[in-house]
Amino acid sequence: MTAAAVESGPGRTVDDLLERARSGLQRLDPTEAYHAWTRGAELVDIRPAAQIAQEGGVPGALVVERNVLEWRFDPRSDSRLPEARGHGLQVIVLCSEGYTSSLAAHALQQIGLHRATDVVGGFAAWRAAGLPATEGDAATAYRSSYRLLRKLPALAYYLGE
Repeated sequence: MTAAAVESGPGRTVDDLLERARSGLQRLDPTEAYHAWTRGAELVDIRPAAQIAQEGGVPGALVVERNVLEWRFDPRSDSRLPEARGHGLQVIVLCSEGYTSSLAAHALQQIGLHRATDVVGGFAAWRAAGLPATEGDAATAYRSSYRLLRKLPALAYYLGE
């Protein structure tokens, strides 16, 4: 398949999806997000645990990995968090640089959380703005990931795969 065939193929690009998602968000800069959080919004860090360990985190933010976000915040879900009090809840999604969080906030809007949004620039911008953040530890994150990877063959055996 040629590059031209790929470029002209059907469907949307990830940039198209991102543009569409952001068109429906009232994105917040880090300082705006911090003030909304202090006034009662839920700040939700969707980065994987290893990434938070490496980059640092926001003390007091709710950590909900991206793969379960909708189930945890849909007020009608049996798997919802206690914080998922209703569709009027303001959820501010935080990722590393503000890309995945835009898609995640859009997904939350699709299930009725119309005030869901994200942080422009993600955690990197949050930290750069001097807002509360813990330090990351790349060595600890690497060791944690390495321990998990070492366990995968045993887990596959246990599961019969």
